[in-house]
Amino acid sequence: MRRVPPEMFRFTTGEKSDLNGAVLEAFGVAGEHLETALGLDGVRERLRAVGWIADIEDEELHTVLKRLVGWELLDVVHNHAESYRTAEEYERRNLQYSLTRRGEAALAGVRHALEILASTGALQTAVLEAIADRLDELSVLSGEPASVDRRIFSTLRELEGHLEALVENTKAFNGQLQRLLRAEGANLEVFREVKAATVAYLQEFLVDLDRRGQTVAAAVIRVEAQGIAVLRERALRGAELPPATGDDPAAGWLESRRARWAGLKASFLPDDGARARIEQLHDIARRAIVSLLQVLERINESRRRSSSAVQDFRELARWFAAAPAEEDLHRLWSVAFGLGPARHAHLAHSDPELIPSSHSWAEAPPVEVSALLRTSGRTERFTRTAKVRDVAAVRTERVERARAERAELARAWQALATDGPVRLSSLGTLDPAVFDHLLDLLGRALSARPDTRGLRRAMTGDGRVEVALSPSPDGRTAVLRTSKGALAGPDYIVRITAPGGAGVLPAVGAACQEAAG
Repeated sequence: MRRVPPEMFRFTTGEKSDLNGAVLEAFGVAGEHLETALGLDGVRERLRAVGWIADIEDEELHTVLKRLVGWELLDVVHNHAESYRTAEEYERRNLQYSLTRRGEAALAGVRHALEILASTGALQTAVLEAIADRLDELSVLSGEPASVDRRIFSTLRELEGHLEALVENTKAFNGQLQRLLRAEGANLEVFREVKAATVAYLQEFLVDLDRRGQTVAAAVIRVEAQGIAVLRERALRGAELPPATGDDPAAGWLESRRARWAGLKASFLPDDGARARIEQLHDIARRAIVSLLQVLERINESRRRSSSAVQDFRELARWFAAAPAEEDLHRLWSVAFGLGPARHAHLAHSDPELIPSSHSWAEAPPVEVSALLRTSGRTERFTRTAKVRDVAAVRTERVERARAERAELARAWQALATDGPVRLSSLGTLDPAVFDHLLDLLGRALSARPDTRGLRRAMTGDGRVEVALSPSPDGRTAVLRTSKGALAGPDYIVRITAPGGAGVLPAVGAACQEAAG
């Protein structure tokens, strides 16, 4: 991080800090009205506009302006374009003050800090949808002629604005969430309501979060396929940057766009194989839900109990503090922490007649105590061993069921096997069992991360069948029908084979023969 100049924020502390800040705010308001320089009268007028109502003498105002000039927050020049009729008018109108670059940065920093203090973070699904829409728009505009370069620039800037809003709101909300998890509210009822509402808010945000993240990732792939470097160059032409002395601003502008695009990819489609930040947000939200529910459970438990463990230990501590002697401390400790149920008192010797009733417990021989007595309150009971059950029929039934399942699975793979890439719509009408296996294959493929060509690959649990899935180039819709109904969805290009590229038909035939035998 670059070092901030030491005098940059000195106006916010020390003597006359309120007046210093009001003067800088007055120059900021003047800049919003396209007034680049203010004289003494202009500063007074803008001070009233920003809410400064206290009287201020000319000498004091001159001192404040001089102090800000010394801190390089204001610049002062002589106004030679005016004509002055009196010496007093010359004194009041000759000096013109304006914000320096450092002053603009200091004022912007203070405004941003106050905005952060007053802001509330949020998880906005609408921002994710807006990011996907802007990416789709860029993909379309990249194929248009050069006349739309300005629209490419404005769309790119909107995309960066949405991404920045997503990042900032997410960081602020995560900070609030962590503070909420650590908070201990005095009003348990309000505390409980806030946590319950936060759990509901998080659960609503997590609905379809994976789908929205995958939609944005697919849109990023489409834009990069059009050439992101060319798109940035066209956006630079559409930006129409003004000429500047010294270094060309175009290089810095392009570098800023590259950094913003890298941040977008890190959030939804990282290049290094790391987890996308949107997935990390998914995990954080789920962990927060679990933590909040645990806190709510503890609060509810404490409300149901007449006294809490904390209050019990505090009362015990007061007893320890009031104990008169060390012996009393040991007795109190034994009573509080050494108590155990006397569940063994009813146990007797195996032959009670051998033990006279006049014997004390210390002289009597020991009695064996069951280990289960303390945990469950009862002793072991030894009975006859149960008859061993004949499981031959159960084993035969399980074998027949396993053979039928293998035969059903073999028939499904035989019906779904493809000689090469085919459209999903070509499968037509399917048996319900075959349809269930197809849905399982498609689910495995859609949950896999796409490669650079957009191809998704997955395998069955036994590793016998592999499916390759790619999006339809024309956006057609496929309708799969079964005896139980119909399913409509994207017409993906699918290829179902055995690993290594061989078809599944040979393995399927052998499985069918085994099932028939």
